Amino acid sequence: MDLPLVVGVDGSEPSLRAVDWAADEAVLRGIGLRVVYASLWERYEGGSLSEDLGKPSEEVLAEDVVESAARRARERHPDLKVTPVVLPEEPEYALVHEGRQASAVVVGSRGRSGVAEFLLGSVSLTVAAQADCPVIVLRGNQDKQAVPGTHGRVVLGVGEDGAESPAVRFAVGEAQLRGVPLEAVRAWRCPAHETTDHPLMAGEPARLHEQRAAEALDGALHDVPADADVHRRTVEGHARRVLADLSHDADLLVVGAKRREGHFGLQLGRVTHAALHHSACPVAVVPGPVRPK
Repeated sequence: MDLPLVVGVDGSEPSLRAVDWAADEAVLRGIGLRVVYASLWERYEGGSLSEDLGKPSEEVLAEDVVESAARRARERHPDLKVTPVVLPEEPEYALVHEGRQASAVVVGSRGRSGVAEFLLGSVSLTVAAQADCPVIVLRGNQDKQAVPGTHGRVVLGVGEDGAESPAVRFAVGEAQLRGVPLEAVRAWRCPAHETTDHPLMAGEPARLHEQRAAEALDGALHDVPADADVHRRTVEGHARRVLADLSHDADLLVVGAKRREGHFGLQLGRVTHAALHHSACPVAVVPGPVRPK
């Protein structure tokens, strides 16, 4: 049985646009969609909100948030199986828990807080850092659909995880679902302290680092199916800046997230953290295998 796709909603416009994207993604995958609203906000804000809308807070919570989002998904794709879910829990905890039985979790970049659009909300950041499944954060122009894409390519940031990286497998699958090329990118830099006096760098200070980047890229893509349309690319520069620049011409940016045994904090590396805050397109954060402390 295929696991459903989960999308978190809170009634904000970014979360409703996330519903559109998630509905497209669920249809691409041929799976159902769970529309999840989870919050304890009614304890504190339910009275004022219900007064504004002229309805009891419970009705506001169940009808105006979850049902309107589910109806939006059904109108977009009438044949899509949509399940609305209301959970009286903190949204971070609920969505991480939902991710244990999901193919992926989709969230908007921010919610009701009113924080500027370019800043990433705490819920999105926490879920991306702690979920056991891929988390797709709708960055950039959130009016984009999952398909047809504007740019016709998926970008993968290749890290240190090697050929068994779940991020590689996820990115290849997403590109194939969309019928677009995958651009696998490995950034490299020549450290400032290395000069032509270094025995391995004589004549071409950057050549060795570029070669190593190309080898790392080939190793990461070693098990990619032969029929996959994958373009390899090494780029000089900080990985954070390279991926942010490439995201302007991508429909989806895929990055990995490391997991450490017994560690429950925000397990995002600097590159993944930067992608979530600065990408111009949706970002898929794919957790890697749990590693020993």
